Amino acid sequence: MTYLTRFAPSPTGPLHLGHAFSALTAFDRARARDGQFLLRIEDIDQSRARPEWEAQILDDLRWLGLDWPKPVLRQSDRLARYRAALDQLTEMGLTYPCRCNRADIERAASAPQEGAPKFGPDGRIYPGTCRGHPMSEMTEQDAIRLDMAKATEELPSLTFHDTGPINPGIHPITRAHLIHAVGDIVLARRGMGTSYHLSVVVDDADQGITEVTRGADLFDATYIHVLLQNLLGLPKPTSHHHRLIRDEAGHRLAKRDHARALSKYRADGYSPTDIRLLVGL
Repeated sequence: MTYLTRFAPSPTGPLHLGHAFSALTAFDRARARDGQFLLRIEDIDQSRARPEWEAQILDDLRWLGLDWPKPVLRQSDRLARYRAALDQLTEMGLTYPCRCNRADIERAASAPQEGAPKFGPDGRIYPGTCRGHPMSEMTEQDAIRLDMAKATEELPSLTFHDTGPINPGIHPITRAHLIHAVGDIVLARRGMGTSYHLSVVVDDADQGITEVTRGADLFDATYIHVLLQNLLGLPKPTSHHHRLIRDEAGHRLAKRDHARALSKYRADGYSPTDIRLLVGL
């Protein structure tokens, strides 16, 4: 089997050193295994995605010395494919419409059970306010959630294999963890028709990805993705969750925190070799 991995940025801002590390890690792993590195543009959030950011991403990656097969897969071109996967889960009786906004969820979750986690890989763990509403009542203003209790009623023995340096090994997935530490995840956000979790497992399957390379901050999301792969009958790739690049204060680099753009390093005369040294490669 040919080794296939990917780098999947969102065109909502410039690449920073953390992105460079992730892309270079994936590219180097593919090259070392005589495999293939793919680029995917995750632009389902059309309210924030910008063509100029996508152009900058492509330019920065080429400058780093990366190459990839063309054409590049763009999630905005695949909404019908995600809808088909969503319909499959709905036909299984596992979805329900949700009209709660963030304030509603905060209020409903303000008094969680003692010792229960408040946040999971999909953000604030949903308190189940709309659970049980039939899909026939859905409106255009609703999101669609997965009923985690129903989805795990006959949960087989699920695991995932992580080859990364942070949590290497085989990790079991239990029903209790999915219900209490993950909760009823969003499968389709308002105005998008899909979500990160749904689209990423469909894309990985359709592109034949054999190993998912991404940051350790997404380790817990893998529990969701393996469950969705099982429910949808999709292949299960291995995972490689790598370390994160942090700033001087130890915080993870993020676009929202105005992490220094890779293009700024380029403008200051840094070379691709310099960037590799900066991120420890």
